[in-house]
Amino acid sequence: MIIKPEDYVIHEPDPELLKVVNNKKFQDRILFKKESDFHHISVVENEVGRFLHYKDTYQAGYIDTEAYKGNLPYINYFTIPYLINKDIKEILLVGFGSGKLVNDYEYLFDSLSCIDVVDIEENIFEIAGAFFGYKRSDKVNFFLQDCMVFLRNNKKKYDLIIVDIASDDGLDDRLLSQEYFQSVKNSLSKNGIFVSNLCASPDFDNDKNLLFKRIKKTYEHNFKTNFIFKGNMSDKIYYSSFFCLDKRVIDVTNVVIISSPANLCIGKIDKVAQSKFDNILPDIRDYLADIC
Repeated sequence: MIIKPEDYVIHEPDPELLKVVNNKKFQDRILFKKESDFHHISVVENEVGRFLHYKDTYQAGYIDTEAYKGNLPYINYFTIPYLINKDIKEILLVGFGSGKLVNDYEYLFDSLSCIDVVDIEENIFEIAGAFFGYKRSDKVNFFLQDCMVFLRNNKKKYDLIIVDIASDDGLDDRLLSQEYFQSVKNSLSKNGIFVSNLCASPDFDNDKNLLFKRIKKTYEHNFKTNFIFKGNMSDKIYYSSFFCLDKRVIDVTNVVIISSPANLCIGKIDKVAQSKFDNILPDIRDYLADIC
């Protein structure tokens, strides 16, 4: 079952702001188009940047405006594990996107030995290299597979697992199942870190926010450490870049949860970390401030 974005909404949007969003027309120039077994793929370029579309939804890309230049901003939360463990060696990434995160991890983690990538889209590597600047590496292994199948059969232990396959179409309910969490835990090293990209209404304390409460309870049941990041910074950049608005319109935000079976903490930003982050993204402190 797919949990659709509208299932998260508990507050109706401001009608005037919603009108701005719905009436916005982008001057898309199609750079690439292809039908695959799973997706209607296109790469488009417009006044905001360059983006990978599956059907009509943004899957990956980069923003190129005066106010912000970089990855889709919610992905910047995925670099926070560097502040938890700088010595990560083995990474599993579910959902490849533009490939920028893979290259960022290669730059961040000096001890990195491999990144295993799981995706169901066979064309994604070529698209990332041709249109989004992805640089291939011998450290990257690609598995064309459903993530549940991969995790169920996996025997390897990872220091970092990132699952980023929620989309505008919704979230596969299997990613909240006990089978899924057990497979993830079986694939993590002793102090391994698990990063999930999810969605919810940003009104976390509201009794009507049942989906967020379900998500939070499930994660707390499965992991000792759970850092929950509400996407305030990423939403600010998104609405500003795409619609010239200074506030969130739709009652849905990215919720990034950084979990572990161990008791872990987020370290301070020392000079080495600051130098690393300065080369790949805007101030990491803006994203750290969104912790709940």
